[in-house]
Amino acid sequence: MTPAAAPRVVSLAENLRDLLRHGLITAACCCVIAAAIAASGGGPWSEQLVYSLSIGLISWLLIDVGRLLLSGQDPIRWPRGVRGVVLVAVSVTIGFFAGQAIGDAWSGRPLFAFYKLGQAKMVSTIGITLAATAGISYFFYSLGKSRHMQGQLNVAQRNATEARLKLLETQLEPHMLFNTLANLRVLITADPPRAVAMLDRLNNYLRMTLSGSRALAHPLSAEFERLADYLELMSVRMGARLRYTLDLPEDLRDTPVPPLLLQPLVENSIRHGLEPKVEGGKIVVRARQDAGRLVIEVSDTGVGLDAAHPRETEGGGFGLEQVRERLATTYGDQGRMSLAAAPAGGTRTTLSFPLPTPA
Repeated sequence: MTPAAAPRVVSLAENLRDLLRHGLITAACCCVIAAAIAASGGGPWSEQLVYSLSIGLISWLLIDVGRLLLSGQDPIRWPRGVRGVVLVAVSVTIGFFAGQAIGDAWSGRPLFAFYKLGQAKMVSTIGITLAATAGISYFFYSLGKSRHMQGQLNVAQRNATEARLKLLETQLEPHMLFNTLANLRVLITADPPRAVAMLDRLNNYLRMTLSGSRALAHPLSAEFERLADYLELMSVRMGARLRYTLDLPEDLRDTPVPPLLLQPLVENSIRHGLEPKVEGGKIVVRARQDAGRLVIEVSDTGVGLDAAHPRETEGGGFGLEQVRERLATTYGDQGRMSLAAAPAGGTRTTLSFPLPTPA
């Protein structure tokens, strides 16, 4: 499980994206300020734009680079306390004078010509600079804080989803085990040699599954392999009454799926489809892709929905309910399960969920 408290490492690419995003926002604000000053009679818009962009972009660059250097491991990427205030004050002071110098050079005025303006004009110029810098800096800080809080929320939601999937898996494994032990108990009395063979299969199955790592997902090929082990285990008890086919295309073998997703469906087919039928039948598990979705069908030639246990036909049985809940937990509204009569008799259960997007 991903630890919620683990510090998030911000990559160089993310920092560069933040710098560029902040720069573009600052430039847009400078254009608005220049337009407002020009509209209020402060001078030509092009001239005000040069002053505004020069002051704003220099201040932005100093603040943004400075915050990355001074913030250390702070997840919001802003220096706290006095250091943050000093950074903004020094940056805006340098930006103001350097920007004024650039604007004066561009417009052909004497260096720092704003000193010759009236006191009201000077106070207005400085006030606009300070207000704009404080507002934009606070906006960027709030944006970083919001992004950090969203990241923490995503981690918490992911941990909750992982915990729920683990709980569902720990419920499914004993359910399968108890059913198998019940079948084994019958064989011990009726056919001891087959009971021993089944016990050996069960031992191998448990060694490969229960002792393995409890990953939240594994390749679809691993799911099919586990399914083959389970069907071989059931074949010891049912003999020729159980036939099966597993069809997994090569290009879908590495598709990640939750563990124990298919076994409850196969177990349901055996218990409520094939076992009540004297001659048994066949189970076919087939995977395919359709319009960017993974579709898995579990079909059997059993007694069909009309003769099956009412709770199972209504989708309320333990196995089917757990599969439906795991789909909802992992894929949300995009995970679907349907239960219908197979065209050739028996039952078909279909799972469908989005294929993962290639990295």
